[in-house]
Amino acid sequence: MFKLGNKVSIVTGASKGIGKAIAKIFAQAGTHVVCVSRTKDDLNILKKEILNDGGSVSIYSCDVSNFDEVEGLIRNTVEEFSKIDIIVNNAGITRDGLIMRMSNEDWNTVIDINLKGTFNAIKAVSRQMMKQRSGRIINISSTSAVLGNKGQANYAAAKAGIEAMSRSLARELGSRNINVNCVAPGFIETDMTKEISEGNEDLLASQIPLGRLGKPNEIAEVVHFLASEQANYITGQTLHVNGGLYM
Repeated sequence: MFKLGNKVSIVTGASKGIGKAIAKIFAQAGTHVVCVSRTKDDLNILKKEILNDGGSVSIYSCDVSNFDEVEGLIRNTVEEFSKIDIIVNNAGITRDGLIMRMSNEDWNTVIDINLKGTFNAIKAVSRQMMKQRSGRIINISSTSAVLGNKGQANYAAAKAGIEAMSRSLARELGSRNINVNCVAPGFIETDMTKEISEGNEDLLASQIPLGRLGKPNEIAEVVHFLASEQANYITGQTLHVNGGLYM
C-alpha cells in the first residue's frame, strides 16, 4: 500500500460505492479523510467503520451543486486542519432517459451534481492548494465520457466536461505543484450500476474483455495511486479502469 502520511483528504460522494471504498483506503493509508455526502445516516455508518479500523475521519453533509455549501466545507476543513492535500470529486448521479423524453430537470440535475459540483469543489479548494503550493485533485469520470451510452446524454456530457475541465486545470495549476487527473470507471458493482444492469449482468459482462463488472476497491486503488508520491509526474490524464471495455 502507498502510504500517504499525515495528509488531509476530502472525498465527495463518500457514503456508498466507489466513494466509500476511496475513503476507506485513504484512511488505511494514513490520511485524515473528510467524508462528504448529502446522506447523514450513511456517513455515520462509514465513520464508525473507519474508526473501528483505526482510521482518522470526520464527516460533512453537503450539496456539491451549492457553491456556498462547498465553500463552507473547504473553509471548515482548513480551519480545523490548516491544509487540504487531496480532494476526490466523486459525487454523482444518473437520471437516464432517451433524449426525446428527458426532462429539463433531469438534464439540469445531472449537470449540476456531476459537472457543476466538480467545478464548485475545485474552485473552492484551489486557493488553499495554491497557497500551499501543493495538492492533488482527482476527478471521477466514466467510460460514458468517451463511449457514450444510450439514454445517458446528460451523464455522458457531464463526465466528458469533467475530463476537458481537468486537462485545462492541469495546465492552469501545474506551476503551483497541483496535479489534476481523472479516473474513468467502466461498469462497477455499485447501487448506481444496479439501476442499469438489473437483469442484464451477463449481457454487460459479455461486452467486457475481462468478462465481469469491476469492484469499487479496484477503482479506489487507482485513486490511491494518483494521490501518492509515486504519481508526482502525472497530471492532465484520465486513467481508464474498465476491464477492457474501452481501449
